[in-house]
Amino acid sequence: MCKHILNAQVSIRAPCCKQWYDCSECHAEAQTHALAKTMEMAFMCKKCRKAFRKDMSAYEESDEFCPNCDNHYVIEAKTPQAVLTVEADDFRKDARLVQDERVPLGARNKITDEELAELLED
Repeated sequence: MCKHILNAQVSIRAPCCKQWYDCSECHAEAQTHALAKTMEMAFMCKKCRKAFRKDMSAYEESDEFCPNCDNHYVIEAKTPQAVLTVEADDFRKDARLVQDERVPLGARNKITDEELAELLED
């Protein structure tokens, strides 16, 4: 099962190491060498579990289906969505999330006359 492409319909045989992978990223994680490129690719349908070859130099729209079971294997890939959550309330109400704790509380939002003069000169 591929963690990069969730709806992979075929496995691809890597021409360099002769092993089956669901995507090139799976190959990169498992092997130390780069994936070799070839014009004749070997696929294994995940529906009927039968292998077949396709010549990529003469690839047509009709080649998007498994020749054994007619499973449409060239589809839009579903990839896992990155989930980013912040476990805090609205920072406008509680600004501790965005405050720099390294600066002492009394020194925040204060500027000296010298610093103001430097800023105005620039």
